[in-house]
Parts: sequence; C-alpha cells; structure tokens
Amino acid sequence: MTVYSEILSLTKTRKVHMTLIDPASQDIDRSCGIAMEAEKAGTDFLMIGGSTEINEEAMDETIKEIRKKCLKKIIIFPGSSSMISRYADAIYFMSLMNSRNPEFIVGHQAKAAPYLKKMGIETIPMGYLVFHPGMTVGKVGEANLIDNDGMENAIGYSLTAEMMGMKLVYLEAGSGSPVTVNPEIVSEVKKKISIPLIVGGGIRTPENAKRIADSGADIIVTGTIAEKADKVRDALRPIIDAVINSQ
Repeated sequence: MTVYSEILSLTKTRKVHMTLIDPASQDIDRSCGIAMEAEKAGTDFLMIGGSTEINEEAMDETIKEIRKKCLKKIIIFPGSSSMISRYADAIYFMSLMNSRNPEFIVGHQAKAAPYLKKMGIETIPMGYLVFHPGMTVGKVGEANLIDNDGMENAIGYSLTAEMMGMKLVYLEAGSGSPVTVNPEIVSEVKKKISIPLIVGGGIRTPENAKRIADSGADIIVTGTIAEKADKVRDALRPIIDAVINSQ
C-alpha cells in the first residue's frame, strides 16, 4: 500500500495527525527523540523538513536514525530541491501556489524530479497555500500571503490545485504562528474540494486542534509544540486525542 493510500484510508474513518520535525531546528538525537515520543503519543505519520534549507546528507542522516527507532511512515516536507532523501517513504511534491517566485511554484520541483525518479520514492502532489502571518515559510517562499478573510483566494487556489491533479491541499499559517488559519476558511475550502485537506501552523492546544478538525480539516499538523516541549509525549497526546476524537 502506498503512503497516499494509507492517508486516504485513514481519512475515510477519522481525522489524522502528523508531526512535523525540522532537522534544522535541533540535532539528530533531539529530532529522533521527538519522533519516538510523537509515535508513542499516537501520531499517524512523521513529516521531516521545513522552510530552512538543509542538504541531502543532513536529511539522510536524520531520517535513517528515526527509521531505526520508529515504525510510522516518514514523509518529506521539502523547503527546497535539496531536501530529499532515499530513506523516506514518500515526499510531498508540493507547489507553493501563492508564491511570487516561480522557483517555489515549479522551479525547485523541476530540479528535484529527475533525482526523485531515480530514487523511486513515492511522490504525493500537493497544493500549498500560506496565510498571514506566514512566518519563515512566507518570507523564504516569497508568498503573497492570504488574509484570514481571504475566502475567495483560498477557495480559488484550492480548486486550482485539485483541477491540476494534485492529491492534497495544505493550508499553512506558518510554523510558530501565533494564530491558526481561519476555521471559516477551512470549512468553506473543505466544502469545495474532494481531496484531503491539511491544516498546520499555530495549533498548540487541544482546543485549537479540535476547532480546526471540526471545521473540516482531514489532517492536522503540529511541529513547534513538540520541538519546544520538555515532555513531548505529554504535550502531544491531548492534541492528538482531540484530533482523532473530533467529528
């Protein structure tokens, strides 16, 4: 079964939680420790990557160590064409659709595609939208940030992603954001598309997680909360429970 098939299968029965680990934010031991604790807390998938560029060697070493100690599937969340690894189970082949720079829409993808083809890694096409405040990814990705009252833009980009054949839509407020994507936008986007909807950024409490999941997100991503926690499992478990038990 492909990773995407697993995602589809899970989202048909309940909401899904993914833990994002940025190798640029801590050393390999800490990244591995976060992954192990997140798995014990009940996360469904591990995402490795972020908006700060790191090389393939660093990605390889981080993913290899995590794979030794964790059973959950590992999906690369790339910030550039250099953030790839043959040791992951899949990679989000993502287009930052509201970027001003074509490199983030299709350029990095064209650079990475031949290497990904050679590796044989599963690619999951995804439309990626960045909302205010955007944080680092908004700056690095040169995004025309979508306002939290930008319903029309959000729906337009999301429908475009689906019509272009992408398999996921990701609404992102930015790692470490003080706010989440507007739940009303989440709800309306979900009504318009028929592919799974991912939402991340600013989700730090069970209440936030449940609100976004109940609004229509199929998949909730958290990252900063785990990276900053002294007790990762204790920090994540209530959030994951809120996601999995939402309507």
